[in-house]
Amino acid sequence: MLVYAGVCSHAPGITGRADQADPMARDGLYRAFGEMREAIAASGAEALIVVAAEHFANFFMNNMPSFAVGMAEFYDGPIEDSAWLGIEKFRAPGDRDLSKRLIAEVMQTVDLAYAEEWKFDHGIAVPLHFLTPDFDVPIVPVNINCQGPPLAPIARSWALGEALRRAADSVPERIALIGTGGISHWPATPDSGKINEAWDRDFLDRWCRNDKAALLEYDDATVYADAGQGGFEIRTFVTVSAAASSAPGTVHFYEPIPIFAVGCTTASYDLTRPPR
Repeated sequence: MLVYAGVCSHAPGITGRADQADPMARDGLYRAFGEMREAIAASGAEALIVVAAEHFANFFMNNMPSFAVGMAEFYDGPIEDSAWLGIEKFRAPGDRDLSKRLIAEVMQTVDLAYAEEWKFDHGIAVPLHFLTPDFDVPIVPVNINCQGPPLAPIARSWALGEALRRAADSVPERIALIGTGGISHWPATPDSGKINEAWDRDFLDRWCRNDKAALLEYDDATVYADAGQGGFEIRTFVTVSAAASSAPGTVHFYEPIPIFAVGCTTASYDLTRPPR
């Protein structure tokens, strides 16, 4: 049963360059992560699905699935240097049986790859650092290829979200779902640190309205022009929108933080309220 649906940023600077950020902005973001952690705990979640966009840590151009789900008993991370990322090495618990049941249901409508070995990079490690610091909740990682074109159309991410909702509601465990990525950013380029705040806020407005038509209007050419290659990660947010089944959303925190190289965001859908 899906009991929580939300999104957050995962930029490595959030932990790795924390000492260089404006303290008020940094502390506001950290408080927002803390509130998200408390909301997930209050939902009674027994497992956490994390929909992310990994960065050539496990999948590369010789084998790049559009969608992949972890099916392991545990996941080690971060794959990056701990001193650089600001996160110590950890082992997060998985749940092979739960993953297998979720995968089987999702596969009824969406083709998936699955992985029995998976090392977490910052795309998952940063959110877990704040949301499950004790690593006491099983993790089911889901990766969407947002790095190596050709990318699956954004509409396929919507279909994935619908399938994940159906899968979550088919199991007795209480499931929390987090999408993590973007929004506008230009990582590993001379434009790193650039943020298109107007674009971000427009996207978040569409996300909060859970406006399927508006969310699926995006195409990769215009996203690349307006939001950078990092903007391709809106796929993770769109997946959560579809899973929330038109529930209304709220942005709890948004602020451009250039040293973190992204407009930092936390937001969630209220699954207990009817659609607007």
